[in-house]
Order: sequence, then structure tokens, then C-alpha cells
Amino acid sequence: MQNVSALRKLGLILVCLYLVSGAASLAYEILWTRMLSLQFGVSIFGVVVTVSAYMAGLGAGSFLGVHWSRAASRPLRLFAFLELFVAVSALALPALFQIVDAQFAIIAGNTSYSGWIALQIFMVTLVLMIPAMAMGAGFPLILSAVQGAKVSLGSIYGINALGGAFGALLPLWLLPVLGWLSSLRTVALVSFVVAGILFLLSWRFESAQKKETISPLVRPPTKWLLVYAGIGAGALLLQIGWARLFGMVMLRTEYVLAIILAVFLLGIGFGSLLARLLTKKIWFNVLPVVACGFSLLSLGWLPVLSSWIEQEHFSSLPAALWLQGSAIVMLTLPVTLVLGAWLPLLAERVGNRYQSGVWLYGANSLGAALGTLLAGFVFIPSIGSSSTIVLGAMLLLILGLVLAQGWASRPAWALVIVMGLLSTTVMDMPPVSRLLPQAYAQAKTLSLHEDAISITHVVARPDGQRQLLADMRRMDASSEPTAVEVQKNQVRLPLLLHPEPRQVLFLGLGTGISASASLAFPELQRTAVELSLGAINAARKEFRPVNGGITDHLKIVRDDARHFLLSDAEYYDVIIGDLFHPDLVGRSALLSRQQFIRAQKRLSLGGVFVQWLALNQFDINSLQVVLATFKDVFPDAIIFVDAFRLAMVGVHDGSISSAQLLNNVQRLTDEQVEAATGGEGPWTWLGRYWGEIPEFDVPRQDEWAPVIEYQLPEARYDGSLDISRVLSWLLSIRFPLDAAASHLSISENDFPSFERAYIATELAHRSWLALLSEKPAEGQRLLPLAYQANPKDRWVGFALADAVLQDRAAAEARGLNEQQLLESVLRIRPDHVEALRRLWKLAQLAGSSEQAAAYRQRFAALSPLDVAVQNPGDLINNTVRFEGHAQ
Repeated sequence: MQNVSALRKLGLILVCLYLVSGAASLAYEILWTRMLSLQFGVSIFGVVVTVSAYMAGLGAGSFLGVHWSRAASRPLRLFAFLELFVAVSALALPALFQIVDAQFAIIAGNTSYSGWIALQIFMVTLVLMIPAMAMGAGFPLILSAVQGAKVSLGSIYGINALGGAFGALLPLWLLPVLGWLSSLRTVALVSFVVAGILFLLSWRFESAQKKETISPLVRPPTKWLLVYAGIGAGALLLQIGWARLFGMVMLRTEYVLAIILAVFLLGIGFGSLLARLLTKKIWFNVLPVVACGFSLLSLGWLPVLSSWIEQEHFSSLPAALWLQGSAIVMLTLPVTLVLGAWLPLLAERVGNRYQSGVWLYGANSLGAALGTLLAGFVFIPSIGSSSTIVLGAMLLLILGLVLAQGWASRPAWALVIVMGLLSTTVMDMPPVSRLLPQAYAQAKTLSLHEDAISITHVVARPDGQRQLLADMRRMDASSEPTAVEVQKNQVRLPLLLHPEPRQVLFLGLGTGISASASLAFPELQRTAVELSLGAINAARKEFRPVNGGITDHLKIVRDDARHFLLSDAEYYDVIIGDLFHPDLVGRSALLSRQQFIRAQKRLSLGGVFVQWLALNQFDINSLQVVLATFKDVFPDAIIFVDAFRLAMVGVHDGSISSAQLLNNVQRLTDEQVEAATGGEGPWTWLGRYWGEIPEFDVPRQDEWAPVIEYQLPEARYDGSLDISRVLSWLLSIRFPLDAAASHLSISENDFPSFERAYIATELAHRSWLALLSEKPAEGQRLLPLAYQANPKDRWVGFALADAVLQDRAAAEARGLNEQQLLESVLRIRPDHVEALRRLWKLAQLAGSSEQAAAYRQRFAALSPLDVAVQNPGDLINNTVRFEGHAQ
């Protein structure tokens, strides 16, 4: 390294390479987070474990690297070897984690869920820290290599952070195009290229001679290291808290973490580059105030961000990511600029900026690792995300004032008190009515539970009906009468298909409404696995009036479904996989080949496994992927369709036949049959048979090579999530009547009953398809035909009843008054809630108390939480909006 010009060229090249290295480093972090979200089944666990291991590795590696850099005569060559090691580690990690996962499966049987998670965290942290240490050691080595090139510490740190911001976003493009494994290999290829260039530069510019003298080790005072470590902890309290809250109101996929991390690093990068302009000492007093103030302001603006996202119509997934990411930049950039400026400013103050910078960087990274663990496993579960952000903001303020050496002054104390008072206004999470004013403006929050699993709300709408919300804007269940029947049907079908169920396992409890349908079956042992404590509490309390007190009649196990299936020793006649949102991080693992195998292994001989899918959450390709994956595990798998919900049915060493279902029903009393079939009778359920799952030439959903969670977020915006297309495709693959009858072994005597039910289902779905395709005349023509074929079918009956109720012109043409119209609706569906409500109101207005009481009793049995039942006066004073029943 002889002349100044060569040094400057080398410095420029190294800065560019360190930018690329930073990009690869953060791309690894996002991809590892994605992997661990599957490993743990809960996104926040994957985030916390990956980030903490990553930051701890960076910190420990930088301390190790500072010793290497003092003695190394060829720091570039050593840095090249570290890059090479990171690339090789990245390629080896998937295979290593699959081996570890197999060992965990063996251990799971003798370990509690908390012990299982703790063991995974320990092992994963240990494994991820090793490549992260190599990344951290690169920082002092690159600083050693550019010392003669007049490149500032702030420039190196800032450029690396900006590269990290790009790297955090890189998986957003790679994952949907290449998938997880190929994306990891692509990033590893980048690391190989960087390593190769570093080897060439080392060969060209570095001498093989050993250093004659080793510079003395200069370490900043312990006080500054501890304070700056505390600032790192505060920064990660903010990052994890923001990831939870912003993820709640945004897309809620792995894309959210990438955006937040990119925004975080973008601010740090620019803040570090701008630090050279902050030469006056007063900035040490200003920076902590800015960091704390804008952190608190981000909480104050959360309802504004949430309501904007709720009401905005984004044209595409990239547009949604860009606009939502820009909004987060506006809320968090001042804070992250401060975080970026602190390192070079403090290193300049301490002196010997390169060595001091490395020590401070290492301390900050270790503090950040601790802050990540505290945020994810202590503060968020105990005090909530908002209070965690407040805690991080106050920590930055207090420690920043310590750095400014103004801690003992009265103005500093006064400032802390003022900020503390301001923080009390944003410590609590805003109510749902403020976060989602368009959907829940008048809703009242009945309960809020936040833990490491999710943020669970139970809200009451103005009409009194309750909804369970998991991480916002995801209505998991409702007490509305039609929704209650939809949920119960998820249990009715599986229990009807088994000839004599004795033990049933619910993979997911939710509100308990689904499980309550099992009360119709005698001598049934019930077990429910539910990870969310908020959902368990809601089932026990807020939804008890509509779930029949089911929590008193089943064993509830708070556990991850995957761990439970691995560790449980029981065998079940029926296992039911609840509906969930497959595009959420880690949730697609519940539709993977491995999960289906786990369920299969827990089935008794002839046992039935049913996994439900909501058709409006899939495009055709994603649906084919899941169906094909299920068929790989259950080769004779069949399909039933209940309105817009599809049931994949697999049997362990057995088959489904009409005789089994009819024999099952015959052992029940008439009252039990009514409840077990939802009043629709056994033939209606057999008529919902669709046929065997066809063969599809599509990828399979695998935990280590997932497909659907990359497709579904894009499908939401490109128009692929079109239920009319899905319904049309499903109709095209349905078995013909004779083939269906043959497959279900329908006897000759029973064929007419099956034929009517089967045709009614066909006509109903073709009617709904016509209506969705804006062909109302065709839809209205088919609907009465479906009703004539099978008047017991709930969805057909309600669709027809709703059509009659809404067609006032036809009623007037027939000379019907309102009461006669409502009575005609009840003749179609005696349990039509809106018709009963209006007849109750008419009877009250007419002064017919006896008739009003009869209507009220029928209405209350169907809708016990309705505001009109709780406050009868509201029936007269308010006109309650009619909500359609057709699903």
C-alpha cells in the first residue's frame, strides 16, 4: 500500500464491498427469521431469537475482531475468510436445522411446551451466533484495512447500515420468485463473490510481512461502554415494539419485519453519515430529547397510520409496501437518525476513534441482544407493546443525557419528568374503534390480551354481537347467529363422518363455538389445543353465552399444535384443524406435509382428520398446492364443501361411506340428531360431498420449502383472490352424481335422497357463482330450484329467504303487508333472525305482549347477545341494520 492514490482507490472499493457485505448480512437475518418463524410456529419468537442471536454475535465478534485486527498483517485476507465462512454457514444451516428439528421431535415427547421452546431458543441462538460473530469481526478488520485511506468511522458504519437496509428489502423480491432455500443460496453466492474480491485485493495490496509492532489496546471507559450498551437495549425495545404494533396494522407477513428493519437501518445509515456535521457539544443534549420525543410521537400517530391503511386501496403489493414503508419512515426516521449519529460522535469524544468505535459497537450490539430478549419475552407479555416502546424511549432519554454529562443538572431532571408525564398518554394501546374507525367506529373493547403469541381483542359491536380479533383486522370468530352456525359446521361434519367417535382433538379452540357442536355427541372425550391465552380466556368468558359453556366439557391444553402432536401419546378418532389465515408468518406450516403427517400419526385406526380452508383466502394455484400436499399424506383424501369453506378429509387406514354416517346418526336421539346435523339432516351433509382430490402438477407445501405464504400476499392485490374463479374451478372438478354415489356406496333405496341433496348443493353453488359473476337473473332462477331439491339445506334456505325479504316489489305485487312478508320468510327458514326481530317489533308496536314474548324467546335463543335481547327498549327506539345470512 505505497501511495495515497492507491490507498484512496482501495478505500473506495472496500467501502463498496462493505456495503454489499452489509446487504448480505441483513438478507441472512430476514431469511433466518423466516426459517425460525416456522421452527417456533410464532412469528415474534422467530424475530426475537434471530435478532438477539444476530446482535449478540455481532457484539462478541467485534470484540474478538479488535484483537485480530491489531495483530493481523493481512486484515483483508482474514476478512475474506470470514465472508467465506458466513457463506458456507448459510448453505449448511438449513440441513443443520432439519437435523436439529428431527432431534427436537424426539425430545418433544418428554418436554413441556415452555421447555421445548427454551431448548430451541438455546440451540438456535448457539448455532446462529457463530456466523454472526464472523460478521461482527469483519467491522474492526475493515476499519484496520482503511485506516490509511482517510475513510471516517461514520462513513464505514453508515455505508454498512445503508447496505443492510437494502439487504433487508432484498428478500421481498427473492422469496416470491425463488422461494426460501434458493433465496438463501443466492445471498450466499453474493458472499462468495465478496470473499473472492477480498482475496484478490489482499493479494494485490497487502504485504505478507508481520507487523513489527502491535498497537496498544485502547478501550473506552467502562462507564461509556455500559451506557452505550443500554442505548442499544433501548433501541431494540423500540424496534421489537414497532415490529409488533406496525405489524398489527400492516400486512402482518414477513414483509413487515423486512420493512421495519430496512427503515431502522436507513435512518442509522444516514445518521452516521450526517454525524460529521454535528460538531457542537450541544448535540449531545439534543439527540436524546429528539429520540425520546419522536418515539412517543410514533405511538400517538399509530391510530392515524392504522386508519389510513384501513381505508386506503393499494393497487399492488409493491405499492402497499412502498406507501406503508414510507409512512413508517416518517414516524421513525428522526429516532433512527439519532441512533446512527451516536456512535461516531461518541467515538470522536472518547478518542482513538477506530478502536473506540469497535468497542462501542460491540457493547451496543450486546446491549441490543439483551434488549431484544427483554422486549420479546418479558416486557411485551407483561406490560404490552406500547409500554415497551415508552420504556425504550425513556431509556434513550436518560442514558443519552448521561452521555451528554448533563445528568446531574436540574433541567435534565425536569426534562425527564416532562417526558415521563407525556408518556402516560400513549402507554396504553388505543382502542379498536380508533385504530379501525371504518369497521369498528362504534365498537366497544370488552377485553384485550397481549402476549408473545398475539394481540387478542374481544369487541362488541353496536348490535351487541361480539368478535374475536387476533392482531387486528382478522375476524377469527363472531357471535352473530350465521357465523355461529358456520363455526359449528366445522365440527359437525368431521364427527358425522366417523362411525362412532369417542375421542376428538381440536387443533385450535378460538371462541369455543366450533367445539360446542360436539355437545350433541354422547360419551365424547374432547381435547382442545390452543396457544393463545387471549383466545382461551375469551372462550371461557366473553363467548360463553354462545358456546354452551364448552370449556367445562373439554380438556384445554395451552400448546403449539405442532409440539402437541409430537409429544402427545393419545390416539384420536377425529382430529379437526381449525380455520386460520395462511398468509401470516409461520401459519402456512400448519398446511405443510410435515404437519399433516403429525396429525395422521395421532389418528386411531379408521380415524378421520379434517382440515378446513376458507375459499376466500386462496387463489386457485395456492389451493391446488395445499390439496396436493394433503393428498400426498392421505392418498384417498376427499373433499366436502360447506358453502364457501372446503374440508379436506383424510382417513387413517379406512374410507368414508354413507353407511358409516347413517349408522352414526342412528345411535343418536332425535334431539341429538337435530343438533348434530344443525337441523339439516344427514343427507344434506352427504350432498356436500365433492369427490376425491385430483392429481395436480404443482409444488408441495413443505416446512422447509414453503410456497403459499409467498403467493398469497401478492394474490391479494393482483386480483387472484377471486372467490368466483375459485368456485368456478371447484365446480369443474366436482364428481358427477353417479360417481359420487358409487364412491360413497349409496344404496339403491337411498339414492333419491342423496340425489336431491347432491343436486341442491350443485345448484346452490352455481347460483352463488352467477350472483358473484353479476348475473342476478341466473342466480335467482337457480336458487328456488335448489330449495325445491333440498329445503333442509341451511345455506339454500337462507339465501332464498333473504332474497324474498329484500324483494319488496314482489311482495307488494302479491299484496303482502310487512307481517305477511315476514311470515312467508319464516315458512322458508323458521330460524331467520331478522324476520323474527321485525315480527317481535311489530308485535310490540301492536300491543300484543304474548306474541311479542314468543317471538322474543325464539329470537333470544338464536341471538342471545343481541342488544335487543339485553335492552328490549332498543328494539323500538332503534332500527337495527339487517345483515344478510347468505354465506
